[in-house]
Amino acid sequence: MPHRTLLCTLLLMGSLSPQARLSAQPAPAPQRARALGVPFDGTPGPLDAITDVRGVAVGNTTLITGNGKLVVGQGPVRTGVTVVLPRGKQDSDPVYAAWFRQNGNGEMTGTAWIDESGLLEGPVAITNTHSVGVVRDALIAWQVKGNATAQDWSLPVVAETYDGWLNDINGFHVHPEDVFHALTDAHSGPVPEGAVGGGTGMICYGFKGGIGTASPRAQRRGRGLYRGRSRAVQLRAPSAANHRRCPRRPRDPRLRPLRHVP
Repeated sequence: MPHRTLLCTLLLMGSLSPQARLSAQPAPAPQRARALGVPFDGTPGPLDAITDVRGVAVGNTTLITGNGKLVVGQGPVRTGVTVVLPRGKQDSDPVYAAWFRQNGNGEMTGTAWIDESGLLEGPVAITNTHSVGVVRDALIAWQVKGNATAQDWSLPVVAETYDGWLNDINGFHVHPEDVFHALTDAHSGPVPEGAVGGGTGMICYGFKGGIGTASPRAQRRGRGLYRGRSRAVQLRAPSAANHRRCPRRPRDPRLRPLRHVP
């Protein structure tokens, strides 16, 4: 699959001589923001990922096929599924949970039961807007087959992000087998980031978005009886960056968003 990069890379290649282009070395592996000097708050954990929490496992299925003009039902396909298992694949015990929507209208199934019980009783999945239903049903089937339901019923949490700018979203290319593959693939350790799983078709302010994760340690100020005291709190989270428009066009041409990503 051909990859488009930021304009700064294209400008650099244009400035090289033909001999330099022929002898150029392969591009280095992508670096994370902290490694590039972005000054985030907090001190990261060993992996700077949600898997710094013992037992958490993350799995992905990435679907990338086709190029060119959109043909509904055929492609191009740029989508997938990401799953997060709070206690891994071998432990189905619930964990405490809450949810919050800052803005927008992103759909997330299972939130009514989180409000009622304060518990998360299975994996969390991220996929495209039109595949929420099939992913939800597949999670239930996986739980039933493995006798991993905490109740006589299951209300799994599946969140969506719209990838229809890059993906044939109305072709319904995510199937139950893709969810099962992501669950089988789930593991602890380093987490793949970028255009993987449910983040494959994401756009972030006109740039390529995708799946990310972090685990910063921050100081939490005490309240009430603990006012004046503080303690370190480790925050660990995954993310799916998908924001359509760039609010302000950067002056530096190297930082201008891509017009399109085929």
